[in-house]
Amino acid sequence: MATGAGTWSNSARMSSVTPLSAAWPATANGRAIVFMVAAMACFICNDTLVKYLGTALPVAQILVLRSLLVMVVLLAATRPWIAHGDTPAVRWSMLGSRWVVLRALCDAAGTFMYLTALVNLPIANASAIGMSLPLMLVVLAALFLGERVGLVRSLVAGLGFLGVLLVIQPRIDGFNAFALLCLTGVVFHAMRDLITRQLPRRIPSVLISLSSALGIALVGGLFSLQQGWLAPNGGQVAMLVASSLLMAAAYQLIITSLRTGELSVIAPFRYSTLLFALIIGWLLWDDVPNPLAWLGIALITGSGLLMLRLQSVPAPRS
Repeated sequence: MATGAGTWSNSARMSSVTPLSAAWPATANGRAIVFMVAAMACFICNDTLVKYLGTALPVAQILVLRSLLVMVVLLAATRPWIAHGDTPAVRWSMLGSRWVVLRALCDAAGTFMYLTALVNLPIANASAIGMSLPLMLVVLAALFLGERVGLVRSLVAGLGFLGVLLVIQPRIDGFNAFALLCLTGVVFHAMRDLITRQLPRRIPSVLISLSSALGIALVGGLFSLQQGWLAPNGGQVAMLVASSLLMAAAYQLIITSLRTGELSVIAPFRYSTLLFALIIGWLLWDDVPNPLAWLGIALITGSGLLMLRLQSVPAPRS
C-alpha cells in the first residue's frame, strides 16, 4: 500500500508540473524565440514611454538618464555573479574586452541615430526602416557567420518584411536625410547583434548589457553638451525609471535569445513588436488597423509560424 501511495503521489506531482514543462519549448531555437518576443514587448513599452518623454526632454538627456538608471539595476543584478567563480578583477576586466567594447559602441551609435531620426521622421517611416533589421541579420549572418539560410528561409523573411510594410504603410514623401540616419542606425544595431553571437560564453549576459548601458550613457552625455539639459518633473522621472526597468529586461532577454538560437530563425520574430505596437496604439490612441494592415499582420504571423516550422529542416548546402 505504501508503495502504491508513493507511486500515486509521484504521479500527481508529475501531472502537476507537466503542463508547465510542456509549455516551455524543448529546442534551443524555440526558447530563443520566446526570449525574442518578450524582449520586443519590453522594447515597445519602452518606446511608448520615450515617445511621451521626447516631447518634453532632449533625446540625449533621455538616453543619459535612462542608461544611468539601467546601470543601477544591472549593477544590483551583478552582485551574486561577482561572488562566484573568478575574482572580481578578472570578471570586471571582461568589460574592457575588445568585442564587448565594440558591441557597446555599435549599440550606442545605433540607438542615438535611431532615436534622433525618430524625432524628425514620421513614426511610420522610422518604424518601417527599423523593421529592416531582421532582414539585415539574415543576410549578414549568412555572409559573415556562415549560417546556412537557404532560399526558403530567405523568402519567408522577405514575406515578413512585406507584412511590415503593409502594416506601417509608410509615405514616400516622408523619407529624407533623417531616413538615411535611421537606416545607418539599423545597420549599427545589426552589427551589434552579430558581435553578440561572437562573444565568449564565459562573459555573462548581464555584463554585456551593462557595457551597452555604459556606452549609450557616454554617447548621450557627449551629445547632451550640444542639446542641453532640462529639469524633469515627477511624472517624467517615474517614466524614466519604468523605461529603465524595461530596457534592463529587454537587454537581458535579447542577448539571451541571440546567444541561444540561430539568427536566421529568430530574426523574423522581431516583427512581433508590430503586434504589440498595434495593441498599444488601439488601447492608448484608439487606432484601429485598416484592411491592408490586417493583411500585414497575417503575413507577419504566418511568416513567423512558417519560420518556426522550418527550424527543424536543415538549410541546403551550398
